[in-house]
Amino acid sequence: MLARVKKNDTVVVLSGKDKGKQSVVIAVYPKEDTVLVKDVAVVTRHVKPTRQGQKGGIVKEERSICLAKIMPVCSACKKPCRIQVKMLDTGKNVRICNRCKETF
Repeated sequence: MLARVKKNDTVVVLSGKDKGKQSVVIAVYPKEDTVLVKDVAVVTRHVKPTRQGQKGGIVKEERSICLAKIMPVCSACKKPCRIQVKMLDTGKNVRICNRCKETF
């Protein structure tokens, strides 16, 4: 099965506090059906220094969000789209934009 969203894909957020934001996927966790998107779902953590010489403080970091809350953006038509998977004659699977029928 080919993944709908991969690392370094541009995606748009469909719901939540960051609805409408367009950003890049940092990591995909297929077992949990979540993704890590740059500058989306940013939370503030208060970190204590664990080793001598290490600094503590307030750190902002991204949290993973559900895969259903994002939609990939086509690189050809620059619009959010659904993904089709098609097998080529060579036996390789490719992702295709449902709007413009271009490959990703």
